[in-house]
Amino acid sequence: MARAPILQETEAVPEADKLEGFPHPRETPVLFGHAAAEAAFAEQFASGRVHHAWLLGGREGIGKATLAYKIARYALAAPHERGKADAGEGPLAVPSNSIAARQVRVLSHPGLLLIRRPWEPKTKRFISSIPVDEVRRLKSFLAHSAGPDMWRVVIVDQADELNNGAANALLKSLEEPPQRALFLLITSQPGRLLPTIRSRCRRLEMASLGESDLRAAAGAALVAAGVEPIADATWPRLIAGSQGSVRRLLALTRADGTSLQGKVAALVASLPKLDWAGVHSVADEVTGSGAEQRFEQFFALLMDIIARLVRARVVGDGVADDVRLAQRVVPAGGVATWAELWETVHARKAETMALNLDRKALILETFAQMQAAARG
Repeated sequence: MARAPILQETEAVPEADKLEGFPHPRETPVLFGHAAAEAAFAEQFASGRVHHAWLLGGREGIGKATLAYKIARYALAAPHERGKADAGEGPLAVPSNSIAARQVRVLSHPGLLLIRRPWEPKTKRFISSIPVDEVRRLKSFLAHSAGPDMWRVVIVDQADELNNGAANALLKSLEEPPQRALFLLITSQPGRLLPTIRSRCRRLEMASLGESDLRAAAGAALVAAGVEPIADATWPRLIAGSQGSVRRLLALTRADGTSLQGKVAALVASLPKLDWAGVHSVADEVTGSGAEQRFEQFFALLMDIIARLVRARVVGDGVADDVRLAQRVVPAGGVATWAELWETVHARKAETMALNLDRKALILETFAQMQAAARG
């Protein structure tokens, strides 16, 4: 008697660049605020002399991955499909129902290879860096022969997360690329890349989004996610908190995002005395199992506040609350200390992520340093 098939539940693997509850960048057809970057690639592709490696740089959450997947769809689409889509999708448009678009959307196109940090199911966290084994997949991928009109596209997201072995392995492929291979390296910190990698790429710098593009990009994402529109009175706070990043703005639209923003602001406002019970509570909240995005959002909010306080103390302008707080917690002659603190925290966070160190300890250490700086 034949056994009945065993049904197994499968859990969707999280993706580091997907904000929970919103479409992934590869599911986003319209790129807001970067018409010049789209046009620059489209023009070179049309010339037939497209550079084999592109470095897409800019701050986190402004559309770099969205552009990379638009480029991938465009290069992998049939020639007659390129530039054919709905109005507003730009020169790199491809019909959403085309084979290439559908396959890229689910990462099943044989001509596309995505290199990124793997997810570790046991720890419920992403591995801290891109290991060399991920890049070694390039060898077999690039060895496959492509037809005369077929491209192979490699997306590295994010390239500044490559460990040393992975970076050197990638460099070998960049030095001797096969015909019709296209490398798209996404980075928020290009300075962390090997100079030899940067020198082999054409730079495509992408600026932070202005208010109108932020509104348009966030509005489109909210519609796609089936979320209620943002009230007019709420926009100024979201625009100020986003710092030109649509990802950060969308994170702030969620109840937990708004709550975290308020908690971080309250902790900084408690300086120099500092609410240590509150620090421990927030640290536990953003370092628990499955809190990867919360941890990143916490540090983005904290680093932004530190930068705003330094600017408010130096220039004396900005939001009135920032100016008042800066005058209280940044002592006279203490601007350099706070500016150095920003650099130190940035480096310590990168080290913690790379070496998988204790994240709560990092948060406690950071607030201790802030308290010392506020006391002068």
